[in-house]
Amino acid sequence: MKMKKNYLLVTIGLLFTSPSFAELGIKSDVIYGHKDGMALVYSVLQPENANGAAIVFMVSGGWFSRWSPPQRYAAQFDDMLDAGFTVIPVHHGSAPRYRVPEAYADVSRAIRHIKLHAQQHGIDPDRIGVTGGSAGGHLSLMLGMDSDAGIDGDRDEVMRNSNAVAAIVAYFPPVDLREITGPNDRFPALDFEQSKAAAISPILHADPSDPPTLLIHGDADTLVDISNSIDMQAEFEKHHITSEFITISGAGHRFRGDDATRAAALRLDWFKKYLL
Repeated sequence: MKMKKNYLLVTIGLLFTSPSFAELGIKSDVIYGHKDGMALVYSVLQPENANGAAIVFMVSGGWFSRWSPPQRYAAQFDDMLDAGFTVIPVHHGSAPRYRVPEAYADVSRAIRHIKLHAQQHGIDPDRIGVTGGSAGGHLSLMLGMDSDAGIDGDRDEVMRNSNAVAAIVAYFPPVDLREITGPNDRFPALDFEQSKAAAISPILHADPSDPPTLLIHGDADTLVDISNSIDMQAEFEKHHITSEFITISGAGHRFRGDDATRAAALRLDWFKKYLL
């Protein structure tokens, strides 16, 4: 299936973000696929000083993927934009309608679509990083641990492209879904067949070919216990994967205030190191 190019390009003055760059190019709601008659979308935010590298943000909390205007992400990721990174927030099929395996299939397709259109987006397909928190961290890890070079001969041009990424930063990610799959009133995306859980548990997919990965987790997290990142880091070390695990003392699920500032600085430094 050949994707229709239906981009809305907007250039706006960012009065609410960093003063060190004046304009930002935005492609809003780029369609990377369809399901059940609905469009799957991402946006592309590119600063004037674009360095050719891109950071893809998993818009996912509890595998809910709520749409927001792309300008909101300009404010959220002004540090990345200021450093010259193109920022691409990706929306997947959201809970409660869709489950985790479907969310992962969506974001995997999004990376393939981004690579197919990398030249149009002004980015290098080999310098794409991915980041997210909680469910978004889980999806980020899956993209890094479960990548391929594309599906040869697929009728869909998008699927013939690789879904590999070059660097990952994951905040407080769940890493073994075998332990939490099943009926769940709070997180309906986890209500799927137990037999599918291993395939989307990143801790089971680590191997020496995986990209450099930074894990950041608070030791007071009562929703996704820090043991998830401890165990994931142990797997990285076992397979000699370039990685680092940083604990933020006293931080719970989601970082706030100084903890958020510190985590963002660590994330930016990681992407500068491995994408530039």
